[in-house]
Amino acid sequence: MKKAIVAMSGGLDSSVTALLLQKKGYEVLGVTGLMLNTPQAFDVCANAKSVADSLGIEHHVIDVSEEFGREVVSYFENAYITGKTPNPCIECNKFIKWGRLFNISMQKFGADIFATGHYAEIRCVDGVYKLYPAKDEKKDQLYFLYKLPQEVLRKTIFPLYKYCKSEIREIAEQYNLPSKSAKESQDICFIPKPCTAKKYLLDKFGQKEGIFVEKSTGKILGRHEGFYQYTIGQRKGIGIAYPYPLYVLGVDAEKNIVYVGREEENYSKMLRLKDINFSYPVENNFRAMIKVRYNMQPQSGIVDTAALKVVFDEPVNSITPGQACVFYSPDDGCLIGGGEIAYVCC
Repeated sequence: MKKAIVAMSGGLDSSVTALLLQKKGYEVLGVTGLMLNTPQAFDVCANAKSVADSLGIEHHVIDVSEEFGREVVSYFENAYITGKTPNPCIECNKFIKWGRLFNISMQKFGADIFATGHYAEIRCVDGVYKLYPAKDEKKDQLYFLYKLPQEVLRKTIFPLYKYCKSEIREIAEQYNLPSKSAKESQDICFIPKPCTAKKYLLDKFGQKEGIFVEKSTGKILGRHEGFYQYTIGQRKGIGIAYPYPLYVLGVDAEKNIVYVGREEENYSKMLRLKDINFSYPVENNFRAMIKVRYNMQPQSGIVDTAALKVVFDEPVNSITPGQACVFYSPDDGCLIGGGEIAYVCC
């Protein structure tokens, strides 16, 4: 019997993942990473154990708080204070789920496969493991998985790829899983409600009074309490009455300036990348469908890996340094790779 280690959060998706693998005949064991030493984090571990107990499977809590603090929380804070907009889920996937948890699952617990509740499909094509979109387009999570290399993809499985979210909830109710009524959370896990990212950053960095500047004219339009509270494309929260709607066009971290302007000023055709990762070997130049944020329709363009450059066929709005730029095959939609947006070219 093959052993499957499931990364369990106590939520709906990971619970049903464990159930489905158990039904397929795997010896299933659950692991939960203790990300923080907070009541909320201990609740996550307790909820996961409750699900594991209901399934009659072994469950282990692994303290990853040191790595999580260094690789995810510090990364998040450092990005904002340097004028970037981070994507902590991608770093958590690389360093925590497919870092410490994956390694312990393989080395300590002798897992044959590692499973999570992500909505994506892994296929082996001519000996190469590729990631494809899940059935439920609204839940597809390829964007957050571009840093996963071949050595982990070949030992990873995503059982939920062929299900819609509504079907997953039905399965949980059918088997009376403790997580059957769990609400879906898209919040940053280390900023629990009622705290917001804005309040978290204010508590961390304090108020740093700066100015709003109209980018096209250089005119000072108002004052703010810290550039790190604003991200490119943002409209709400600027708080300036003006003849036309204002959007954040950029920030200057050193001068504590937030540049604003018209929406049409927020479009660009080219960006530069850093820290590119590929799911499988590619040519230096290739056409792709490209996302510069998770909740957008992919846009066509050319990826020049030698120059670390992406050129879109048509201008794209709100390209934001610090966010991930992710590439997909225009032929079959599989994930090719991605990188961090270093800066935007006019």
